[in-house]
Amino acid sequence: MAYSEPARTAARPAPYGRRRALLVAVLALLAATAFTAPRHLLSNDKDRSYLSTDGWPLRGQGAYVLGDGRPSVSPHQRPVPIASVAKVMTAYVLLKHYPLRPDDSGPRFAVDQDDVVDTETRRRDGQSVVAVGAGEQLTERDALMAILLPSANNVAVLVARQVSGSVSAFVAEMNRTAHALGMSHTTYTDPSGYDDRTVSTALDQLRLAQVVAKDETLADMMATRSYWLPVAGEVTNTNALLGHDGFVGMKTGSDEAAGGCLMFRAVWATESGNRSVIGVVLGQRGGNLIDAGLDTAKELVERLAAGARHRPEHIAGVSKTPYAPATPRRVD
Repeated sequence: MAYSEPARTAARPAPYGRRRALLVAVLALLAATAFTAPRHLLSNDKDRSYLSTDGWPLRGQGAYVLGDGRPSVSPHQRPVPIASVAKVMTAYVLLKHYPLRPDDSGPRFAVDQDDVVDTETRRRDGQSVVAVGAGEQLTERDALMAILLPSANNVAVLVARQVSGSVSAFVAEMNRTAHALGMSHTTYTDPSGYDDRTVSTALDQLRLAQVVAKDETLADMMATRSYWLPVAGEVTNTNALLGHDGFVGMKTGSDEAAGGCLMFRAVWATESGNRSVIGVVLGQRGGNLIDAGLDTAKELVERLAAGARHRPEHIAGVSKTPYAPATPRRVD
């Protein structure tokens, strides 16, 4: 039996309506993918700019003060969550109760089984904690380092309870202290900043930053890269800018509600002597929230240095582009 190849039939083009429907479906799929894909797959944060042409963050808010000058603030200052930047006030209030000398460790805080259970609960909840053990004794210096370097929520709560008798009493003192410092748009609801009802503005946090920068003990702690705790062992500072590009402190903060936040201080050399800046950025967004806060602050300091006509080589990594400084909006 002879076999013959089936006759070839020319393919007919799909009707216009079918082709249009197919195109719409493909475009819808691409759009859905863009909205659901992780941010780090959509953009390269290392190549992005976090500042607008006026020198302020594209998102969120910022404030800074150069040397002993008057503060400059970005537009749209409003109370927003500040995450772990709140721990700066926690540390400040603790040191008001028990001032530390450079060679002093301060009083001890006892860790009990309830603290261990609380720590594990917070760890499961995704909070920032350090390991503690029942019977452990944390000195005040230990506790402050745990709060300020790895940003331990569990230690912030433990200290608040033991200093004031209850967390609520300690938080009330945080708010009284904020009011006394002129932080009129700040409300603390917890000692760690995990509660997104703890809110402030960049300008209010700058007021606090200026005060703590003058506290040698607190400033030195926030400039420390690592520290050894009795149970947790070595802990490291979440501020990866320390020791780079002139940065010498202060405190990071990040969560979904707050975005990336940073209270910072930087010092760089000029032909006429050292210059310094203290600043705060809040509400920064990126694939990694901590990095978003750090990168925004770094870019802001670079622009300030370049805009002030300092030689860029005096601060490592400063762009040689002749940026203008952030548009000043002075406040008293």
